[in-house]
Amino acid sequence: MSDGFDSRDLQRRMQGALSVLKTELSGLRTGRASANLLDPIMVPAYGSQMPINQVGTVSVPEPRMLTVQVWDQTLVGKVDRAIRDANLGLNPVVEGTLLRIPIPELNAQRRQEMVKVGHKYAEQARVAVRHVRRDGMESLKRMEKNGEISEDDSRRQSDEIQKMTDGFIKEIDEMLAAKEKEIVHV
Repeated sequence: MSDGFDSRDLQRRMQGALSVLKTELSGLRTGRASANLLDPIMVPAYGSQMPINQVGTVSVPEPRMLTVQVWDQTLVGKVDRAIRDANLGLNPVVEGTLLRIPIPELNAQRRQEMVKVGHKYAEQARVAVRHVRRDGMESLKRMEKNGEISEDDSRRQSDEIQKMTDGFIKEIDEMLAAKEKEIVHV
């Protein structure tokens, strides 16, 4: 490999897209309560967007119930609004600084909506991986044009980037298929 091209960096960036997808899919509910369900939710707090677990404690007291103990009384309404706006079909009940979130049973229509959201998350991950591939390919073309690497090296490395991309896309598809099966399973 030459100095200007780093396949480990491309792999790290593609892995990042995969871990974001893993986080987002863990937030898709399957009919039972999980503290991860609220992970993707961001709350407008203190002048920025903060993850819900940085403004309160998320816990699972019962199989079909989540609670969020908000630390700052002034943020209770914002946390409530963020949960309702997250399109997860959840309606928190506010009791002081505690939000009780009953997890409704998933009907067939709601399961299909969850599957669609999962597909959207997977497509975003695929696009992110393809952007990383494009950056790598452009870098190779630039290096070849500047005479830093030969045409053969450029071809070999672009094939390597494509194989890496295909592997990550396959992994994304497998994660989506597993989550879809989990959601649809009654």
